[in-house]
Amino acid sequence: SLQSPSPSDLFQVEFEVFGKVQRVFFRKYTKLKADELSLTGWCVNTPEGTVKGVVCGSMEALRSFKQWASKEGSPQSQIQKAVFS
Repeated sequence: SLQSPSPSDLFQVEFEVFGKVQRVFFRKYTKLKADELSLTGWCVNTPEGTVKGVVCGSMEALRSFKQWASKEGSPQSQIQKAVFS
């Protein structure tokens, strides 16, 4: 039988953030946000000037992370868009 996801289920999402996201401590703040939300994963600067990574955690935490990575980011970053898959 199919069960709906429980709050303890873990999900994994790939992301890429576009805009002014390198040399603005974006990865450092991403780590702080992930720790705050009990998410695990990684992120790297790409040669194209984006930040790309993977996060894993609860659906609720991932929702909060998506909001943060799309709108907030690090204080000096200027986010054009964030893509999640």
